[in-house]
Amino acid sequence: MRRRLTGGAGVITLTAALAATTALPAAAAGPTRSAPRPSHADAGAHQVTVRNGETQPVFSRADAVTQTVNIETTADSDRDGVRDRVQLRIMRPKETDTAGLRVPTILEPSPYWAGINDVPNHPVDIGDARARALTTTQRNLAEIFPGYYDNYFLPRGYAVADLDSIGTGGSTGCPTSGDRSEQAGAKAAVDWLNGRARGWAPDGTPVAATWSTGNVGMIGQSYNGTLPNMAAATGVEGLKAIVPIAGISSWYDYYRAGGGVVAPGGYQGEDLDVLAKAVLTRKDPEVCAKVIDDIEATQDRETGDYSKVWAERDYVGQARRVRAAVMVVHGLNDWNVKTKNSVQWWNALKEAGVPRKLWLHQGNHSTPFRWRVEEWLRQTLHWFDRYLYGIRNGIEREPRVDVQHADGTWETAKDWPVPGTRTVPLSLNAGPSGQPGALGLTPRPGAAQSFADAGKTRTAEQLLVNEDRADPNRLAYLTGPLAAPARVDGIPSVSLRASLDGRSPYLTALLVDYGTDTRPTGARVATGEQVCYGESVPGDPGCTTRQVLQTETAPYKIITRGWLDARNRHDFARTEPIEAGRTYTFTWDLEPTDYTVKAGHRLGVVLLSTDYDYTLRYPAGTEVAVRPGVSKVLLPLARGGRESLR
Repeated sequence: MRRRLTGGAGVITLTAALAATTALPAAAAGPTRSAPRPSHADAGAHQVTVRNGETQPVFSRADAVTQTVNIETTADSDRDGVRDRVQLRIMRPKETDTAGLRVPTILEPSPYWAGINDVPNHPVDIGDARARALTTTQRNLAEIFPGYYDNYFLPRGYAVADLDSIGTGGSTGCPTSGDRSEQAGAKAAVDWLNGRARGWAPDGTPVAATWSTGNVGMIGQSYNGTLPNMAAATGVEGLKAIVPIAGISSWYDYYRAGGGVVAPGGYQGEDLDVLAKAVLTRKDPEVCAKVIDDIEATQDRETGDYSKVWAERDYVGQARRVRAAVMVVHGLNDWNVKTKNSVQWWNALKEAGVPRKLWLHQGNHSTPFRWRVEEWLRQTLHWFDRYLYGIRNGIEREPRVDVQHADGTWETAKDWPVPGTRTVPLSLNAGPSGQPGALGLTPRPGAAQSFADAGKTRTAEQLLVNEDRADPNRLAYLTGPLAAPARVDGIPSVSLRASLDGRSPYLTALLVDYGTDTRPTGARVATGEQVCYGESVPGDPGCTTRQVLQTETAPYKIITRGWLDARNRHDFARTEPIEAGRTYTFTWDLEPTDYTVKAGHRLGVVLLSTDYDYTLRYPAGTEVAVRPGVSKVLLPLARGGRESLR
């Protein structure tokens, strides 16, 4: 049985809360409509209630009003002369109908609501026609962010909505893997909730969002977290807050890296066109054949150069348009949507002066929700309460950053990388008998050292073992046992003086922790304990099973890795020929990381050409010669890290 919360210490109705919060940050500026009190005829209805700075669960999800709306966008992605429409499915408190209550909306846009198709991937073994037989692994829809929004947020006075991205589910148009048309689709939902776009019920009746305050938040993981970034980058008025989890900020950095074709982890051979075909679940999908053929023709899997195709799918340069407060969330072991996508977005938002928070956790392509549930719910609720309801709960004055360490503990900081982090150059020096080489603070130039590319015959993991022995297919450089822990915190980079002779243009660098230890794998394990929300009891959809990070005992851990197409040594948008045997300077970044190497462990840099699970695989045999001493890795080390390397 529900009871209405009225009066008492620390308890206020929303009307009173809004009266006390008239000055919001620029990103949340604009009129905020208060929720009207119910009439005498609706005396049993609830008001939005705030206690101790957060909205309270006073509405019944079981009595929620449901609504489906088809919304007109400004795009015509299927080129039929008619503007695309996106389908929005809404659940909202009953009082929005019975008492005239107006509420904000928390929206999850997605191309996945109708499922996906099984689609062949592109070949990655250059010169091997059999590669055409490769097929994509069916994406596990259960890994999409667990659905609890309606159970948790609706009782607290929010409408909750799912949006079919263009070309998927009940929407029209064609999926275009992140371009301006998909941006327009996500933006249209916000426009309709603010009375700026037309919408129709399934029977064709025009419908307006008379129950909406116009304030909108978006949340989601992976593609569902990318669409909030895309919508925010349009600067659409009314989108007040987003929580992108493992979201893309530049599709180039999802399907390319360093001027080369580089796959998302686990999806070798996937590309823009493959993903568009996978999510094409609209009626009459054949109308999109030409659109997707054009994507395949222009995405360029030969050179991997940055081009107009990628510029249309790059939102980092649009960060100054963002009006929404952004809570960025990413797993430090995520090799699907790599951490660069969130870190470069975080940095661009900082430059743009956008209110922001950052969560970095030890999971892979996932959310920290299931193992840090109470704090996750507190912060996301306060984030939406602050920017959608204008409640001054102090969330913007809390530490801006939450980082999880490998042992599972959490740290808060005012920024990331953590203050005091400094870049330390470590030279790749030749070892006394060739290999392995030494990683040290003092450069020791010497004669060039060479290795031959393994091509498609060996994985990076296979090339990391036996680090104290020479290997014909890689070079390794290691520190001695560390005197104290060293925290790598930021974006490492590599600068090589090297030559290449052969067909493969790739250079790969791995940063490795050598030392047997129990480490998180990035995966999660269920504990069996259930946590429930709203009116739910164990077994209901509103319950989730708490999880912990899975661990393993291993002799090494790949901390991070990075890639360069040597032909793009000057510009990722321009391929330049490589003269065989000529020495060049090659510089590239590794993926951002936050990782502490324990005292007694050794830190290593391993150089490869082909990275079997990520790069295109050219025929084996390319010879790479590296000049030691003048080649180096630049490590962002937290305070005290340099001293541990002495």
